[in-house]
Amino acid sequence: MPYVDGFVVVVPKKKLRAYVALAKKAAKVWREHGALAYHECVGDDLEVHHGLSFPKLVKAKKDDLIVFAWILYRSKKHRAVVNEKALSDPRLLPMLKKPMPFDMKRMSHGGFASLVSL
Repeated sequence: MPYVDGFVVVVPKKKLRAYVALAKKAAKVWREHGALAYHECVGDDLEVHHGLSFPKLVKAKKDDLIVFAWILYRSKKHRAVVNEKALSDPRLLPMLKKPMPFDMKRMSHGGFASLVSL
């Protein structure tokens, strides 16, 4: 079954352009190193009538955007190989040393084993 890295990131609206540039570069690097898919999505229908909404979950402010992202791998082992290569790729290293265009304290990330995959 596939394995997924999932992310929720809070991006100030004024930093969206910088975030998109970072995401495009990261997507290219991850895909070149073997990720099966790479998706970054910005929330546009987040007010739910049940459960905990994403804005409440991340304590979004008026000018915040919420990004939901995921990277798809063949397996957890494949993920480890791809991430090791991507995170040491010289195209990303300078970017990782700069301040991020999102709030790292409100970022959530984790690896997920597939339960259902069609």
